[in-house]
Formats: sequence, structure tokens, C-alpha cells
Amino acid sequence: MSQIENNINKAVENTISKAKENLPNVTPTPPGQQMPQSSAQALKQRREWGEPAFTILDVRDRNAFNKSRILGAMNMPIDELADRALSSLEPQRDIYIYGENDEHSAQAAAKLREAGFENVSELKGGLVGWKAIGGPTDGSADSQAEVDQSAYNVKDRLDKHAEVTSKKI
Repeated sequence: MSQIENNINKAVENTISKAKENLPNVTPTPPGQQMPQSSAQALKQRREWGEPAFTILDVRDRNAFNKSRILGAMNMPIDELADRALSSLEPQRDIYIYGENDEHSAQAAAKLREAGFENVSELKGGLVGWKAIGGPTDGSADSQAEVDQSAYNVKDRLDKHAEVTSKKI
């Protein structure tokens, strides 16, 4: 190899090294390398990339889960968590977990880790943090607008209609 080719190769290697040092890592975190805690933004990015093989667990009670939850989350209340997770999830599966608050999430994550789950990540900020970044949600509170109780009573609706109609005349 000539001296010129040698110099070109070294220059290319140096340029690549400098670029790697200066550019941020834009690839999502690969499965199995999760931190004990994840931000709502990190989970949202992972969902948007369409990465397979992760599960979102909501450890709040059933009523709270039914009202509002992260789209696609499974409900496993904390008192049933270890048994239900062991019967339905692989221990190597990537799991994101959230509860009433960060402390509740940490307790649930500890239970899963004690049960042998390897890749458990607590969702910092929980559902509130998820909603704050515009993450998709589901549930009765998210799908229904506040409705006046009289809307379900036919007589009240007819009376209201008659009242509005009489004002127009």
C-alpha cells in the first residue's frame, strides 16, 4: 500500500471516530439492556419504532385501570402480580411497569425481579407522565366526554327540546 493510500485510510478512520464521539446515539435501546427506570418518552419512542417483545403492565386496581390506561397495557394488580406474570409472561420479556406513583411502581418492579423477571423497567411519572407527552391512552374516562345525567332520561330531553323550541317562536 502506498503512503497516500495509508494516509487516506487513517484520515477516514479519524473522521469516523470523531463523528461517533460527536453524534448522539439515535438507535433505540435494544431489548435486554433496559435501565431500572425508563422515561415516558423512551417508552413512546420504542412503541413508535414498532419494536416487538415488550409488555406494559399497569399495577393499579381494576377501577383505575378501566378509567384510564396506557394503550395496550395489561392490568395486573400488585397483590396478584408475581403469580399472574409467571403464568403469562416469559422471564426474559422486556416489561415496563407503572402504578399509582413512582414508589408503587418500584414496589411492583421489585416483586417481578424477585420472581425472576430480568428486564423490568419502572415507568417514571406513570400514567400522568405518559399523558403529559401525549402518549396514547384508553379507558372509559378517555373515551367519554362529561355527559349531563339528564342526557340519559328521555323525558328530560323532550322537556329541554320543548323549552328550546318555545323560545324560538
